Amino acid sequence: MKAGKNYIILCTIVAALGGFLFGFDTAVIAGATKALKELFELDAASLGLTVSIALWGTMIGALFSSIPADVFGRRFCLKITGVLFFVSAVGCAIAWDWYSLVIFRFIGGVGIGAASVIGPMYIAEIAPANSRGRLVGLFQFNIVFGILMAYFSNYIIGLFNTGDVEWRIKLGVAAIPALIFFVLLFFIPQSPRWLVKKSQFDEALTVLKAINQENAQKEFEEIQNSINTEDMQKDEKLFSKKYNFPIFLAVSIAIFNQLSGINALLYYLNDIFEMAGFSKVSGDFQAVIIGGTNLLFTILAMSVIDKIGRKKLLLIGSVGTAICLGAVAAIFITDTHKSLLIWVLAGYIASFAFSQGAVIWVYLSEVFPNIVRAKGQALGSFTHWLMCALVSWTFPIMAAKSGGYPFVFFAFMMVVQFIVVLLVYPETRGASLEELQKQLLGDEWSVGESNP
Repeated sequence: MKAGKNYIILCTIVAALGGFLFGFDTAVIAGATKALKELFELDAASLGLTVSIALWGTMIGALFSSIPADVFGRRFCLKITGVLFFVSAVGCAIAWDWYSLVIFRFIGGVGIGAASVIGPMYIAEIAPANSRGRLVGLFQFNIVFGILMAYFSNYIIGLFNTGDVEWRIKLGVAAIPALIFFVLLFFIPQSPRWLVKKSQFDEALTVLKAINQENAQKEFEEIQNSINTEDMQKDEKLFSKKYNFPIFLAVSIAIFNQLSGINALLYYLNDIFEMAGFSKVSGDFQAVIIGGTNLLFTILAMSVIDKIGRKKLLLIGSVGTAICLGAVAAIFITDTHKSLLIWVLAGYIASFAFSQGAVIWVYLSEVFPNIVRAKGQALGSFTHWLMCALVSWTFPIMAAKSGGYPFVFFAFMMVVQFIVVLLVYPETRGASLEELQKQLLGDEWSVGESNP
């Protein structure tokens, strides 16, 4: 059993490296916005497009990744995302004009979107029910670890005063982990659920035995039964009445995740500190502090997500983020107490990381039954990235016109989230994916009901 656990952890870590690249690629732009703005003479709208274009790419990757993931397998598609990450990093480093930079950032975005669907899906399909939350949570851990490393990389590179090529180095360094990710994917197996679906039963059973020797045969039979049901309903549509509730859960958690303002903060963190009067180097350093806080509280959330549950974490985080966002708004609106900004933002990122930051990818991988999981997870990720792109594109425009008022809006949305989660969201911890499928298809999962 110990060997099984070690094997699961190994596979999870490799798959979750897509999350590291996801976090690194999305956050590293924060250290280059000022240079890009000056070099290409960008106004607020153009800067917003430069930052958000990767996120428009993520929508494409998230929306269309489920089809090749079902046809060619999760592992193969993760390899494709590794190639996209590598091409994007190298392309951004050698970009010859603004248009080429935008194109290569878009390519990286496609990889991010696909990884955000396929990575958690793969991990959820190899993980035992009693540790699925923690293992899928490793994807989120790697996202925030990637964010921290992006901020740290920006800070270190900034110390060398490399002048006009500084932004190229900052954006291009992601090619190294992208190459490592691609190579390591050759050492993990295909998803056993995908193998059963493709009638590769012997290989599927071999993978299951490597993962969980004691219950391999039982799990194999459960997967076969669920796949047989899926085969009988192979033309099943996601947008049908019986899936309304999981669709609502996936779409709403994705919307709330972005209306917390998290990516407005992460992508424009250096600009926010500059607005508060900090220098470039001090802004880079304080970004590292924020990234470190993000990582620490993600680890804390992962350690309790299968004990406390998803719903309680969301409720706790809603309160914390609302309070801190209100404080950020007050600092900018009153133009006072700017020295407190770093602490307020640290409190905000801690609240976010401890709640929806850790929960979203776990929840999206759980709430849909097997038959439509790939489609449903793609829908949730697409919604997440659509909102992310809209917020990231419009934030510099809104902030330029209204200062701290965007943070008032984000705080209000966290109050709304608290109410919706409290009254509507179910708890998913402790049940296998097959059990959750039975509950959903059997209409046993009533609104507000919590599973033990």
